[in-house]
Amino acid sequence: MQVYPINSKILRQIWSVVEQTQSSTLLRLSDPDLVSQLLTQLDREQALTSEEINSVNTYLFSRTNLIRDLAIARS
Repeated sequence: MQVYPINSKILRQIWSVVEQTQSSTLLRLSDPDLVSQLLTQLDREQALTSEEINSVNTYLFSRTNLIRDLAIARS
């Protein structure tokens, strides 16, 4: 599976979705469920191509610890 670069608009939207999601939700979900939840929310805001979905999926998996750290800091 090839991973394509993520454009800055999508990156901003990813972190906006993370900020909009309740901390308790971000903390209680398993990594796969967390990534799936965020990806679903992001895809609702902007239709993503299959390449973008793959790239965002990979990106989110690599950032789950950061996402949880941010959620802890907010709670």
